[in-house]
Amino acid sequence: MGLFDKLFGKKEKKESLDQGLQKTKEGFFSKITKAIAGKSTVDEEVLDNLEDALVSADVGIETTVAIIERIEKRVAKDKYLNTAELNGILKSEIENILVNAPQENSYENYELPAGHKPHVILVVGVNGVGKTTTIGKLAHNFSLAGKSVLLGAADTFRAAAVDQLTIWSERTKVPIVKKEMGSDPASVAYDTVISGVSRNSDVIIIDTAGRLHNKAHLMDELTKIKRVIQKVIPEAPHEVMLVLDGSTGQNALEQAKHFTAATDVTALTITKLDGTAKGGVVLAIAHQFNIPVKFIGVGEKATDLLVFDKKEFVDGLFAPLA
Repeated sequence: MGLFDKLFGKKEKKESLDQGLQKTKEGFFSKITKAIAGKSTVDEEVLDNLEDALVSADVGIETTVAIIERIEKRVAKDKYLNTAELNGILKSEIENILVNAPQENSYENYELPAGHKPHVILVVGVNGVGKTTTIGKLAHNFSLAGKSVLLGAADTFRAAAVDQLTIWSERTKVPIVKKEMGSDPASVAYDTVISGVSRNSDVIIIDTAGRLHNKAHLMDELTKIKRVIQKVIPEAPHEVMLVLDGSTGQNALEQAKHFTAATDVTALTITKLDGTAKGGVVLAIAHQFNIPVKFIGVGEKATDLLVFDKKEFVDGLFAPLA
């Protein structure tokens, strides 16, 4: 068994996920317990209380309504449901919500989609969501999986972003392409792809500026980056990954709305789920956007950036509290 297998085995991944969702479970299930306290059947009051519990876990109004409506149909169909069955029903309906969300090219075990090389990932997201840290963790984990990685520091408007990515480059022993602060981001992206092709890299990960105050400017910048990349690899970028901070709850949903309006986002990474009771936002995002969640962050370690698996997530959410 290699190092990657030891770090990314099913047992280790389950433990990391269970621990990372601990705060969400504590808040979520304490509210569900209160929702059904003293009740023997699932009635209108129980459903109202359950709705409040879901909303407070940042599952979101739209997704909460969808879940409650499905449970109401079960109650109407079965005529009598006791509250002891509610957890199982709720788990089943949440699984149904996630089943309908896309999850193609899931990077299982940090494998890359076949058919092209290098695989180019363009990473977007506002400052402070953990974007640069996520890129560093991706680089580390792809490297552990035996992939050759190249980083591109195209967030040239923040010296801290370039410095932080350089630290990750040194820490993970992954090469980086960077220029002085204020350089044209598209120029950095172009040089990164040229270098990646010449190095025969397996995966290229390019950081971009985390500004959202001007959607038109953001769109123009990302369009230019894509255009210059495609001069080297016509079908690139193969992934435009939006990083969202799960601890911000509904604000993460708003960011997703803005970015998906500004550019063609193909994948989502949701970070900082270990530090919040708002892990339900993953359900809201998966339900409301027709974009697959590819990775979730459930801890500080690089190996706590997990490839998102719908069933494992729901099992972790409903696992017994530690």
